[in-house]
Amino acid sequence: MSAVTDTVRVAPAANPVSQSIRDSMVVAKRNLIRMSRIPEMIIYGLIQPIMFVVLFTYVFGGSMQIGSSTSAVDYKNFLMAGIFAQTVTFATASSGAGIADDMHKGLIDRFRSLPMARGAVLTGRTLADSVQTALTLVVLAVVALLVGWRVGSDGDTNLGKVLGAFGLLLLLGYAFTWIGALIGMSVRTPEAATSSGLIWLFPVTFISNAFVDTSHMTPWLRHIAEWNPFSATVQACRVLFGNPGQSQSDAWPMQHPVWASLIYSILILVVFRTLAVRKYRSATA
Repeated sequence: MSAVTDTVRVAPAANPVSQSIRDSMVVAKRNLIRMSRIPEMIIYGLIQPIMFVVLFTYVFGGSMQIGSSTSAVDYKNFLMAGIFAQTVTFATASSGAGIADDMHKGLIDRFRSLPMARGAVLTGRTLADSVQTALTLVVLAVVALLVGWRVGSDGDTNLGKVLGAFGLLLLLGYAFTWIGALIGMSVRTPEAATSSGLIWLFPVTFISNAFVDTSHMTPWLRHIAEWNPFSATVQACRVLFGNPGQSQSDAWPMQHPVWASLIYSILILVVFRTLAVRKYRSATA
């Protein structure tokens, strides 16, 4: 009598990295579909940066001094790197509000009940927000060209450098969305996430070289502005765009803005992603 042996094949365990990437893409797709079904989210996200471009260009353009120049044309070219950087960082508030809304509705808890990577929910959300930010930058660049912004206005540049500048902007924006994610996981309502997100964003963006020449600031405030991570990215973009306003400061981030921007953005990304994922696990436990 022959014995029949039933062989049970056990599926190999999924690679944690590939599973995390796959799950993150699924969540990102879900958020992008949701955004496409609520077009006013994209429209209102475009109105604010366009408004800043128009107001700063035509209201303050003739009264701002960049170096020794008070030319409105020079200020337009000086300004745009700051507006681009402000746009990608202000997306942080909407990221935090979106995550807080998902928490408030219990959606995060439903995701947690599924066999998916723990950090995938937040990663997918931040990636989707970065796609929206990239679309906003494209529209904003077109508006900037229409009002007179030009690359290479005060130095040499090329397509590679211009694309590199936009890459640095998107990296900074993605790093900052993780700050928004941490805030969204830490508050109880979307309204609180929006308010708390804007409270710290305003000093970060305005105590910088985004809208004014830091050489006209008091020494202690200039020192803060020049070591501001936001300022490093703005300065790097001006260098890569070939626009005026390249600082003569001895501060290391102003002397090496591209490297400073990369280091700051990666550091912010690593630190706040770690904190946000840890908060996610404890907040939904």
